[in-house]
Amino acid sequence: MALAAAACFTLAAAAQAQSVAFTFDDGPRLEQTPLLTPQQRNEALLAALAKHHVKAALFVTAGNGADRPEGYALAQAWGAAGHAVGNHTMTHPDLHSSKLTLTQYQQEVLDCDRIIATLPGYQKWFRYTYLREGNTPEKRDGMRVFLRDKGYRNAYVSLDTSDWRLDEKLVEVLRADPNADLSAIKQAYLAHLRQRALAYRALAQQLQGRDIAQVILLHHNLINALWLDDAIAQFESMGWSITTPAAAFADPVYQLMPDRPAAGQSLLLSMARSLGVGKFAGWERLVDDGDFEIAALKAQGL
Repeated sequence: MALAAAACFTLAAAAQAQSVAFTFDDGPRLEQTPLLTPQQRNEALLAALAKHHVKAALFVTAGNGADRPEGYALAQAWGAAGHAVGNHTMTHPDLHSSKLTLTQYQQEVLDCDRIIATLPGYQKWFRYTYLREGNTPEKRDGMRVFLRDKGYRNAYVSLDTSDWRLDEKLVEVLRADPNADLSAIKQAYLAHLRQRALAYRALAQQLQGRDIAQVILLHHNLINALWLDDAIAQFESMGWSITTPAAAFADPVYQLMPDRPAAGQSLLLSMARSLGVGKFAGWERLVDDGDFEIAALKAQGL
């Protein structure tokens, strides 16, 4: 009887184990970086995913490269490898800008779609640039109607990261010294992902009373090309299971639309604000854009 109860408990725990889906924004990027060419960065990302048998999603900003043959081929490689391909606008404008109209932003989505709709793995998934859904009710509601009428899913992020900030530091250090010791940056990157993962898991439990299928936001950049293998291994060592973006989006939480005048950022942060949660413990580490890690690296002379 005790063994049967233990087995049932183990199965229940496994069924409720925390999961995460990997998604990457702004790719494929053709800009030159130290250490790796655009082709090598793309291959490194795909190799890390393949090593861990992870199916991810690439959210394409077509103006970063997919609008040219060499960049289109990089995006094509994602679909060919079994990953989903979604829309992240043509040129990555900010919907919160007073200089950008709702119509212009919608055209950005349509222009990107004309390119990526021909790719293997294409999904009618749209991710807002900067995770900002509009600085006015008119923009927010106008985009929600647009996405619904065009058949797009809002590809929410629950587990937001500032990997882009640490990537900027990495590139800065390497341009100053191509032979620099990168161990401190790698450690900061992995610690940052762990901190955000645990904080957003705690926030989901606070808001939903359960673990949700987390969707992590990373970028198609050098830092992930170098250390995505380590990042995935870290999640596995934490006991997190890796799921697909499609499976994660099936969680009912991704059907919610927080009622805020200017919805955006992590879905969980938007939910917290719409519920009037306010500045909870650890709030500042979720909105600091990596300031904590950058300050720590500066203290180490980087």
